[in-house]
Amino acid sequence: MMIRALLVGGAVGAVALAAPTRHAPPAAPPRALDSLASPAAPGSAEPSLTVGPDGRVYMSWIEPASPGNALRFAVLDGTTWSAPQTIVARPDFFVNWADFPSLEVTDSRRLTAHWLQRNGTGTYAYGVRLSQSRDGGRTWSAPVTPHRDTSQTEHGFVAMWSEGTGAADGGVGAVWLDGRKYKAAGHNAANEMMLVSTTLRPNGTLGPEVRLDERTCDCCLNAAVMTAKGPIVAYRNRSADEIRDIYVTRRVAGRWTAGTPVHDDRWKIAACPVNGPALAARGNAVALAWFTAPGDSGRVNVAFSDNAGATFGAPIRVDGGTPAGRVDVVLLPNGDALVTWVERVGGDIAAVRARRITRAGVAGAPVTVASSSAARASGFPRAVATGSSVVFAWTVPGRPSTIRVARTDAAAFR
Repeated sequence: MMIRALLVGGAVGAVALAAPTRHAPPAAPPRALDSLASPAAPGSAEPSLTVGPDGRVYMSWIEPASPGNALRFAVLDGTTWSAPQTIVARPDFFVNWADFPSLEVTDSRRLTAHWLQRNGTGTYAYGVRLSQSRDGGRTWSAPVTPHRDTSQTEHGFVAMWSEGTGAADGGVGAVWLDGRKYKAAGHNAANEMMLVSTTLRPNGTLGPEVRLDERTCDCCLNAAVMTAKGPIVAYRNRSADEIRDIYVTRRVAGRWTAGTPVHDDRWKIAACPVNGPALAARGNAVALAWFTAPGDSGRVNVAFSDNAGATFGAPIRVDGGTPAGRVDVVLLPNGDALVTWVERVGGDIAAVRARRITRAGVAGAPVTVASSSAARASGFPRAVATGSSVVFAWTVPGRPSTIRVARTDAAAFR
């Protein structure tokens, strides 16, 4: 798969990034940015954050185990983390800086986790596993494989959403990139990946498997959220002439819509940039952030929707001129978006930055959340909003690597 031939340090290899735009210079971390003790042990990496209906923050991560690795999680209550709990530990995890596990929280008792597990000897022969907990994460069900295909090809880049909390609800939805056609095409052919979805019901059974897009980018993260009108999924499409723009599909009246571009970027690139979109939603309000580089000019954009993602407004540029991408986005209580991304500041030195964008398109000053590295090992910084607070988590490369966590009031970003 094309992730092997890509990018040094996780940035777009052949892209010359744009000159800095005339934005305010990056501010130092806000004085109210509090570093929190991380619950993850040394050697941990790939944090993922989500917020439960009760407002508590859940963080999952990969941690070394003997043998292999463990998927663990902890819950932030105020400024204190719960004792870490192990979801699963195995010697055959597929561990990758760009394709990492996550949690979906339906309520304080019902959790769903996904991870990646090798199914062959090939470098990218792995599949998805889903497991549910009904007791807040103390015990977990036997894992199920959401994709019906068992070929020794890539199945990953999962995004999940909760369908609801009722006893008869549809459980948890999931989408992933599926490589079954990649194998069929042969190594000298187009090697197409596709976007596929299903539902994991509360009783552990799977709903129908639905193909949402027959040709997608090879290894970009997908994003999914539930709106007041149903789920929306954002992903990087791949046209026949290698245009790889961000598309969205929505489930309307029980059927998924055809994928449509959020904006006509016309980014033509004959390799995967390993830079997927991010989504956030509150009711019918949706914010979508993404990296793009048409005309060899890299940028991070955000766009808003007021109709659950049916249409989006014009993109608003967020970065400072030299972005590596790796975006995330949260919606603040007043409807503003807070976008995070990795900005190159020289060589392999980078910064995790955040910027507030109003729904009217007014950009606040960019804020440096943390110093970082542009190397792939620094992964994808994550952010979530809960109440008036924002929580950040990111990987610090090293021997061993570590996970850092910080939080601040949203008012610190102006």
